Amino acid sequence: MKLILAFLTTLQVVAATPPNIVFILADDLGYGDLACYNPDSKIPTPNLNKLASEGMRFTDAHSPATVCTPTRYSLLTGRMCFRTGRSRVFSGVGGPCLIEKDRLTLPAILKTKGYSTALFGKWHVGMSFFDKEGERISDQGLKGVKQIDYSRPVGGSPIEFGFDEFYGTVCCPTTDWLYAYIDGNRIPVPPTNQIDKSRLPRHPYANDCRPGMIAPNFDLEKVDLVFLEKSKAFLKEQVKKSPGKPFFLMHSMQAVHLPSFPAKQFQGKSGSGPHGDFIYQMDWIVGELMKTIESLDIAENTIVMFGSDNGPEVPSVIAMRRDHGHDGAKPWRGVKRDQWEGGHRTPFIVKWPGVVKPGSTTDEIVSLTDVFATCAKTVGAKFPANAGEDSFDLSPVLEGEKRKKPIRPYLLQQTFAMKLSIRQGDWKYIDHKGSGGNNYEKENEWSMGQFAIPDTDPKAPGQLYNLKEDPGEAINLYSK
Repeated sequence: MKLILAFLTTLQVVAATPPNIVFILADDLGYGDLACYNPDSKIPTPNLNKLASEGMRFTDAHSPATVCTPTRYSLLTGRMCFRTGRSRVFSGVGGPCLIEKDRLTLPAILKTKGYSTALFGKWHVGMSFFDKEGERISDQGLKGVKQIDYSRPVGGSPIEFGFDEFYGTVCCPTTDWLYAYIDGNRIPVPPTNQIDKSRLPRHPYANDCRPGMIAPNFDLEKVDLVFLEKSKAFLKEQVKKSPGKPFFLMHSMQAVHLPSFPAKQFQGKSGSGPHGDFIYQMDWIVGELMKTIESLDIAENTIVMFGSDNGPEVPSVIAMRRDHGHDGAKPWRGVKRDQWEGGHRTPFIVKWPGVVKPGSTTDEIVSLTDVFATCAKTVGAKFPANAGEDSFDLSPVLEGEKRKKPIRPYLLQQTFAMKLSIRQGDWKYIDHKGSGGNNYEKENEWSMGQFAIPDTDPKAPGQLYNLKEDPGEAINLYSK
């Protein structure tokens, strides 16, 4: 009898322990890039396949925007970025931060429930850098980077918006003009030299590395490995020094944003060129994080979420289709920047032992904005009406609840150019002509002309599609 009571007491303690939350965010990863979403994928992704088999795979999940900066704002705030009135994607010393000073964020709301919080990797929601006179730098590109006074703290760092720890980069780690790591709100090793592009790898996936300033400790091929080690160290430290204290870890990767510079141990591993190797490396990193969680004996009380900030990039889609028969956007029309499904319908997988049925799938329409409300509900935190305005709680879906009505009455999307669309059930309305993003009239490595589909209603000012009957968005029903 005593043994039974002790066992029941243990169960009650476990049930009362708030779950750890790990969110893994890939960059420019398409719906068709993973074998668990695309059976015709040419790239092995065993670790994400395993994650899907142990959790729930969402087949109608979306990034809030078709490019990175607005998506990341929306993920962290549960709010569509177009509501800020600002649409740009930051580069170099771009800023100031899009997140308003009084805006409630995902890590901040988790901290109210005692969570430790950390972000390792790409930020890309804007920071503020200052010159020697203490003035915020507004110049972009190389000119702006050369004005930075590295003795001054950086403004708008994640540690100002709810994260206890941050180690990462201001923008795209291997794309933008400042190639240096930020630790908290400081750059401990400033850049000293300008990148010599003539010494970079030469292949179709290497053309998006700008000739900025690079720090001595910044290796373009090892960026994601550095982020991985930081996340692993955080996990181990939490278990060692704060056992039982819940944590939120956001692991934000460079992969698979161009340029595709996989680390040496992954080069040639995928059989699908450098970009395939980069996807293979990204999958391996997910596996390493999962192994760490399991080795620390915290897997049973850890929610793991995996998603992407938008669809696949233009040059990678063109070259991978041509050279390797791999389609990162399959089966959708469009790619990154586009309002069509390929620009924002992305992989989304959730593993939650004891709650989510292993190997399950759902066609529930969801957005990455929903992570905010879902995590808040999970930890028992409430937020005011002026926070998380575009976020819906996915708990009923994760718990397998049978529902007659969808979680979301509608789905909003935005492009880089602030073009909008709204989805309700099978119907999708686009408030503009064309893609809303990429050029489909030219044919080059950054244009999608060869994949253009004729407009069936050329006089209509917008587009209307029934995604159930026409998932490829080929028949515009606007005037019907």
